[in-house]
Amino acid sequence: MQRKNSPAFAVAFGGVLAALAVVIMCMGGLIPVATFLCPIICMLLLEVIRKQCGSRIAWTWYAAVALLSLLLGPDKEAAAVFLFLGFYPIVKPKLDRKKLSWLWKLLLFNCAIGVMYLVFLRLFQLEEMVNDYQNIGAAMAAVMLVLGNLTFLLLDTLLSNRFRR
Repeated sequence: MQRKNSPAFAVAFGGVLAALAVVIMCMGGLIPVATFLCPIICMLLLEVIRKQCGSRIAWTWYAAVALLSLLLGPDKEAAAVFLFLGFYPIVKPKLDRKKLSWLWKLLLFNCAIGVMYLVFLRLFQLEEMVNDYQNIGAAMAAVMLVLGNLTFLLLDTLLSNRFRR
């Protein structure tokens, strides 16, 4: 019987979970809140890959799922959230070792989300998204950013507590 950490196991296990992640990302267009929920579920799958197969396989898995989500997923915003933030479970252990790790994590989150929406609004010039953000106002946009930060901190806590060895 093959060992659990063999290259064949890593490829097979990674392939199955990558297919599951792409299916989850493709289901993101069915429910409006799934725009942010589906990338979080895929990040949890990425943490499983990182723990079982190592960081090198995890980076490859992340790239494959991000690319396939962008190509196949109906919800491009969910695919972009995973593209810009999905690598977090891989870099989290390094951030945990830094002083003021929570500050570095929030900085990473806010920069990634800021760049993502900047790309959406300026580079792609998506008029629907521009109109949506103009309609909700600055106060509601600030509330959404605070809620996004809280959700990110909850994800960080989930990754820390759930996947301890």
